[in-house]
Amino acid sequence: MSITAVDTLDNDDTSSIVGAMQLFLESCYNAELKDLLDDENTSSLAVDLGKVIEFNVELAQTILDRATFCLPLFNVALVSALRKLTGTTASSVDGARVRVEHLPNHPALQRTKMPGSEDVGHLLTISGTVIRTGMVKMMETQKRYACLKCRGTFIVRAQLEQYNYIPKPARCLAPGEDYCNSNAFAPVEGLDALEARLCCTDYQEIKIQEQVGRLALGTIPRSIVVILEADLVDVLKSGDSALVTGTLVRRWRGESACDRPDIALALYATSVSAGTSGGSLVSITNDFKLGFCSFWQTHASVPMRGRDIIVASMCPQVYGLYYIKLAVLLILIGGVARADSSGLRVRGEAHLLLVGDPGTAKSQFLKYAAKLIPRSVLTTGIGSTSAGLTVTAVRDGAEWQLEAGALVLADRGICCIDEFGSIRDAEKGTVLEAMEQQSISVAKAGIVCKLNARCSVLAAMNPKSKYDLESSLAINTALSSPLLSRFDLILVMLDSPNEKWDNRVSSFIIDGQNMDDEDHPVWPFDELQAYIAYVKTSIHPVSTPDSERVLTKYYQIQRQRDSANASRTTIRLLESLIRLSQAHARLMFRDKVLVQDAVIAVVLMETTMLSASILGFANDALRTTFPEDSQNFYQDLETLVLQRLDISK
Repeated sequence: MSITAVDTLDNDDTSSIVGAMQLFLESCYNAELKDLLDDENTSSLAVDLGKVIEFNVELAQTILDRATFCLPLFNVALVSALRKLTGTTASSVDGARVRVEHLPNHPALQRTKMPGSEDVGHLLTISGTVIRTGMVKMMETQKRYACLKCRGTFIVRAQLEQYNYIPKPARCLAPGEDYCNSNAFAPVEGLDALEARLCCTDYQEIKIQEQVGRLALGTIPRSIVVILEADLVDVLKSGDSALVTGTLVRRWRGESACDRPDIALALYATSVSAGTSGGSLVSITNDFKLGFCSFWQTHASVPMRGRDIIVASMCPQVYGLYYIKLAVLLILIGGVARADSSGLRVRGEAHLLLVGDPGTAKSQFLKYAAKLIPRSVLTTGIGSTSAGLTVTAVRDGAEWQLEAGALVLADRGICCIDEFGSIRDAEKGTVLEAMEQQSISVAKAGIVCKLNARCSVLAAMNPKSKYDLESSLAINTALSSPLLSRFDLILVMLDSPNEKWDNRVSSFIIDGQNMDDEDHPVWPFDELQAYIAYVKTSIHPVSTPDSERVLTKYYQIQRQRDSANASRTTIRLLESLIRLSQAHARLMFRDKVLVQDAVIAVVLMETTMLSASILGFANDALRTTFPEDSQNFYQDLETLVLQRLDISK
C-alpha cells in the first residue's frame, strides 16, 4: 500500500508514517533536536518542507494532501525522537510541536487570495495584512473523564470544528477488551502537574486580509480568521504583513436539529512570520538592476538630466509641476532611519502636505503615489474618525478585539489622506504620535498596547479661504503648529490667472497628454516602481562634511530670521533637511550625501517657506516646468544657494 493512500489508514499505516517522520527528523535535524532539549524556553521545531521533499517525496505529498491527519503525527514523531535522544521516557517533552514552513513556490500552495471550500484539509501558505487581533486566552484542549461503572478513565479532546467545544461522551471509551457501554461519567479532578499543563494552551484568533496592492482595481479584499496556539500567539500585531502556513478547516457552532448551521472557513496555523518590508511585494529582477546601473553609467557626465527623466516619469499625465513631482518622489523614497543603543529611533519616513486651490492635481498625485507603493492606504478626511485613522476596538461576542485603521495598515508604506482639512480638529491630534514617533498607543476597552505606524503621510487639502501670502501657514490652513512642524515639506499650489501658463496647460491636455517622446523620455510604471523599491532597500547613504555644512548653515539662518512661519523653524526643520538630502542621494543612486543633495533639499524647503524664503525665487510651486538644460540649471541653483548661505565652493 502506498503511503499516499491514507483514506483507509489503520494502525500499521499510522505507525509507518510516524516512523518515516522520525527517521527524517533524526537524519536532517539532529543538531536542532539537541538544541531543543537544551533550550527550556523553546518547545517547537521549525521544519522546512523542502527538506522533506528531498528526503521522501511520498511523505511530503501525504503531508500536503492530508495535513489535518499528518501534522499531529509529526508532533508524535518529534516527541519520540526527543525521547530517543534522552534515552528515557520522560514526559517533559510531550508538549513539543513541529512547525512546518517554506512550502514550495507553487500557485496551489502559495496563495495571495483567500482559499475556498475546495481547499479544506490542505496545507497552504497565505500572505496578507493583519487587520484584527483578538485577546490571548487560555483554552482547554482536552478533558479526562472517569466511568462510574468500570472505573476506567479516558480523554475527550476539543473539537476544532465546533469552536473548541468539548462534547460529553455518549458511552464509555475507557481502554480495554470490551467497552462497558456505560453513560454515567464524571470529570477527573486533581490531575498531575504535567497533564494539567498539557490540557490547556494559549489561544488567539486574528483576521488577515488580502493585500490591496495585489488586487485588481475595484476588487473588495476578502479576509479569513487565523487560529493561533501555544508559541504562535502574540507574534503578529494589527497592521503587520503576515505569511501564515496552516491547514484550512471548517467551523460551525452547535445548533438544534432543525436549524442549518452557519459554516465558516478558518486557517489553523502551524507557522507564522511577520513581513519586514513592503518593497518585497515588488518584483525586482536582475534585468531591472542591470538596467538601473546602465542608466546611471550613461548619464554619469550629466546626472541631473538622468534624474529629471525619472522625475518626469512621476505622474506623467500632469503637465509641469517640476518641484512638486520631485518632492513627491523624494517622500516616497524617504531617508534612513536611525536608532541608538537606548532604543531611541529617529524616523526616516518623510511627510508631505499639498495645500492648493481646487483643480491643481493634488488628488492625482495621491492616487499615483498609492499605486506606486505596494503597501499603501488611500483615504479621505471627510467623515474619518480617530478610530478609523488609528485603531478601533471592536466587540466580538464577549471579548474586545483591535481592528487596524489606515495609519496602522500602511505600516512600512505610505498613507495618502485627501481632504486633510476636512478632518475634525479633535481627530487631527490622533495623527501627531503616528507622524513623529511612528507608533500608536492604544488604551481602549481594557486593552493597552502600542502598534507600529512606520509610514509616510502624503496629505492634500484646500486652504481655509483664499490664500493670503502675508499670513502664516497656520492661519491659511487652520492647522496647529505641532501638526505643521511634523510635515517635512508643505507645498502651496496657487491657481491664479496667467495667460502664458494657461496656454501651455491647455495645449498639453488637447494634444493628448503625450509626454513620452524623444525630447521628454519617461520610464514605464513597472520600472519606476521597481526603482523606488530597490533604492529604498539597497542604498543607505551617509552624510559628508560638505553637505552637513550647507544644511547646518541654512538651518541657522532660518532660526535667526524673525519670520511669520515660526512653526516651521524648529529642530524638526534640520531633521527634515537631512531626510530630504538622503532621499535625493538615493534617487541619484549613490551611497553618499553630497553638496548637490543638500542644495536640492534647501531649494525644496524654500518653496515651503514662501514669505520666509531667503533665496526669493521659488515661491510658485505650481508653475514650474522641467528645465531644457538640467545640468546648467542646477549649476545656477547651486551658485545662488551657496552665495546666499555665504559658503564658498
